[in-house]
Amino acid sequence: MQYGVQAGDADHNSCVVWSSTDRPGFMHVEASVDQAFSEVIRFAPVLANEESGLAAKCLLTGLPEGREIYYRVYFSALDQPKAKSPTMTGSCRTAPAAASEEKKDVRFAWSGDTAGQGWGIDPAHGGMATYSTIARHSPDFMIHSGDTIYADGPIQKEQKMPDGSVWRNIVSDGVHKVAESLEEYRGRWRYNLRDTHLRSFNSQIPVYYQWDDHEVTDNWSSSKDLSNDPRYTEKSIEILARRGKRAFHEMLPTRTHSLEAGRIYRKISYGPMLDVFMLDLRSYRGPNTDGNQTQLDDQSSVLGATQMAWFKQALMDSQATWKVIASDMPIGLVIWDDYSSSSGVEGIANGIKGAPLGRELELAGLLRSLKQHDVKNTLWITADVHYTAAHHYHPDRAAFKEFLPFWEFVSGPIHAGTFGLSQLDDTFGPEVKFSKVPTTAQGVNLPPSAGLQFFGLVDIEQSSQELTVRLMDRNDQELYRKVLKPSA
Repeated sequence: MQYGVQAGDADHNSCVVWSSTDRPGFMHVEASVDQAFSEVIRFAPVLANEESGLAAKCLLTGLPEGREIYYRVYFSALDQPKAKSPTMTGSCRTAPAAASEEKKDVRFAWSGDTAGQGWGIDPAHGGMATYSTIARHSPDFMIHSGDTIYADGPIQKEQKMPDGSVWRNIVSDGVHKVAESLEEYRGRWRYNLRDTHLRSFNSQIPVYYQWDDHEVTDNWSSSKDLSNDPRYTEKSIEILARRGKRAFHEMLPTRTHSLEAGRIYRKISYGPMLDVFMLDLRSYRGPNTDGNQTQLDDQSSVLGATQMAWFKQALMDSQATWKVIASDMPIGLVIWDDYSSSSGVEGIANGIKGAPLGRELELAGLLRSLKQHDVKNTLWITADVHYTAAHHYHPDRAAFKEFLPFWEFVSGPIHAGTFGLSQLDDTFGPEVKFSKVPTTAQGVNLPPSAGLQFFGLVDIEQSSQELTVRLMDRNDQELYRKVLKPSA
């Protein structure tokens, strides 16, 4: 069990517990409301074998709402049932029920981008220390906004830092090259779990995971062409995406959706004050193009018709005070498909001034619907661009004006290279209220040890129901704070 234990996708009466082993066997899980395990709930053993990458997940049900749940895990060998692994323990907070009359303060964290740009685990430079920084705030849960691995980013033994010193990675078999096989994709999560900060964090804080592009390969869509990329022997993006998504679900404590295997978008109800809407901007998108289409169809969509219909209805149905939208990409930042030539649209914004075009049409339809149905108190959180920022969107500044003002907060990377500002697109009227990026003198692709690693904290106070966002760095310095009052 060298990769530890972790919990995720907690709701008011259940959560998913994950672990893995080094040989085929059964995972055994017990849960209790006290650390002494004086009374336990035992769950049916779960098989871990080569088919699952020797990983296993157990859905813990029948848990009390809004409580700290303690769990312990061990494995028994398939061929020697009496041979047992050591027991590992963890904890997970269940959510308050949405209909609960008693409101409680809520705190959660978010960030994204783990082990990117070749910055792996170097204990001499602190390892993945930002995870420990977040854990000290004891959030009820964390949202990982995507790029949970960098399957396309080889991790070498050494990497030179801007000051000329050397970053020395712990390395594992297979991470020196891009991931192509299912086992190589799995290996990227195993690599991350060699970090002591991450394993400790996972044993304490439940996480809700999204994915973005690097779980498969950089900027992937159906138009991704690997034919001239010598790093890849497997040239089919469809095959790579299928392997990447399978590994994503095998190696993380995600739930299995009853209607769509592999589905990532979902809603998290966290008591009467908070609903979180986890989006998937990758699985259903059309090809990355110039983004200048005038009609919304399968080619210009990023969420897809089915997800968008679900999203609109779920927002309209929400009775929570705050509706937090967790997106794996920002709304108003221009993210190029080909960075070197500033061409092609990888995100939503297309860099074209004026009315919505391309993927912006889909967002415009959503924002128009929210205004028409008077859906208030929405807040967007995201990562992806490797710096932290606060954006305010307002129709008075926008080319498209049929929406209610809202905020978007960007935070990351949690452990990857740090980069400079992205270009703003004025279609939806964004204004940068705050940003933190490397200075010109520092350059770009700064190592995690430079300190420019970022995460966000959100607190909802139960009596006023005010929501406070704090943008934080690896050293636990508060960089920016915004207090939002709920609209009636």
